[in-house]
Amino acid sequence: MDVQREAWRAKILPPVERLAGGLVSVPVPIPDNPLRYTLCYLVPGDDGLVVVDPGWASDAGWRALTAGLAVAGATAADVTGVVLTHVHPDHHGLTARLREASGAWVAMHPAEHATMLRDRATAPSAALTGWLRDLHVPQAEIDGLIGRFGAAVDLHFAPLADADVMLDDGDLVPLTGRRLRAVWTPGHTPGHLCLLEPDAQVLLTGDHVLPRISPNIGLQLGGEDPLGLYLESLGKVAAYDECEALPGHEYRFRGLAARAAELDGHHRERCREILETVERLGAATIWQVASRLTWSRPWDEIGPMLVGAVAETAAHVELLIRTGDLTRDGDHLRAGALAAGR
Repeated sequence: MDVQREAWRAKILPPVERLAGGLVSVPVPIPDNPLRYTLCYLVPGDDGLVVVDPGWASDAGWRALTAGLAVAGATAADVTGVVLTHVHPDHHGLTARLREASGAWVAMHPAEHATMLRDRATAPSAALTGWLRDLHVPQAEIDGLIGRFGAAVDLHFAPLADADVMLDDGDLVPLTGRRLRAVWTPGHTPGHLCLLEPDAQVLLTGDHVLPRISPNIGLQLGGEDPLGLYLESLGKVAAYDECEALPGHEYRFRGLAARAAELDGHHRERCREILETVERLGAATIWQVASRLTWSRPWDEIGPMLVGAVAETAAHVELLIRTGDLTRDGDHLRAGALAAGR
């Protein structure tokens, strides 16, 4: 059993590790979160190194990151660039502090940058309130969620470090001596990137493919069909089955094609469950459907992940509407013509 998987099962922080091709994995803790840590990766080149996903912004996280740099024989001053697989705060939170310490450039996909610019137009909690209303979540539930978690949403999703470099699909990361290539994998976020290092035969998968859990694929503010895009992107990464997967959470693994197929099957089964739920209810809101689905814990114990559950349900509903299996009648969903004819 490899040390990362053993640490995950033991519920402890894994060690900093040297990986194929001279890469280094650094676990950066996430306070009070079941994911426990983000796996940050250091990629050395001929003239410095690139940090992929520095992790959650905290003093403990900074100490973990700098300790990882020390194992690689480096300090923050040696960092020439930061690449973000996506801009969630458990991946992007420490970027500003690292850039201040190093003067490094920051790179992300253009679609991720557009999302950041759009989200700066209003306070995160206010945007979340409007989005929940659009999905017909009961006002009492919205008030409860925002009352409990609104301050944390505004704190952790406040404007994060902006980008200097845009990485589109197929672009090489500007790191001398490396062929580190961006692979655009939208779904978890619009501009999510995986990173291919062909010489080391590794694929950094961010939150696109994780070894044990299904990444949240949710309908986002202003988003369109994230689940359809995600399923397409799973096919893209399955083509790199010879590579070891270096994910953003949990532990590294092999068998990308098989894992991609499992995730594809999971989401298609979830679509089936949603369709059967709507057919059973006759007509239902997204909130009503979400509350009747199978989750990893009881609905009344999900806590702040209620938002993620609603977003994920909405993403599956969007795909089912596009395929004609569901129709939308005001704030209610009904079985579509294709579903009725099964």
